Amino acid sequence: MADPHGNERLTAMTGAVLLVLFIVECMTLLNLGNMLTLHVFLGFLLLGPVSLKIGSTLWRFTRYYTGSAPYVKKGPPAPLQRVLGPLVILTTVTVLGSGVALVLSGSGPGQFGWHRIHQLSFLVWAAVIVVHVGSYLPRLPRLLTGKAGQQARSLLAASATRWLLLCGSLAAGAIVAVLAYHLSANWGG
Repeated sequence: MADPHGNERLTAMTGAVLLVLFIVECMTLLNLGNMLTLHVFLGFLLLGPVSLKIGSTLWRFTRYYTGSAPYVKKGPPAPLQRVLGPLVILTTVTVLGSGVALVLSGSGPGQFGWHRIHQLSFLVWAAVIVVHVGSYLPRLPRLLTGKAGQQARSLLAASATRWLLLCGSLAAGAIVAVLAYHLSANWGG
């Protein structure tokens, strides 16, 4: 996206969808024995929108640091986000990657392997994501509806391209989740 405001809105839209999906995913942990199939399905579904959010974030990073005039004019992310950004990406990729490896390998909870890595990386991810979400949540309505000072517009104000990217990422995640659905049987799901 050549427009940093459009990129920011795409990132915010994707972040809002991810917030809902991650909350539901975390809720499955309350009764994982009975919700394992849903947990695995959501984990694979998240791959699409997480990839989109990482892509839009890296796009902004690249455009800013390669000197793109609109991105330079908009300025860098806040200092906290410059520190947290790489940690959010690293921990998210580690949690999802270890979950995928866990499901694909079929290694059980009694083994150290992927199960332990998945658990430990989740704990680190949760700490990082609480700070990340806490710093953006107050600004999320403005990011979703448009620039500050303008009359709030509905989410439909987003361009067709942003909606196509977001829906496409969800569709891609859903396809992967459906194709991997049978793998939850490795865990009794």
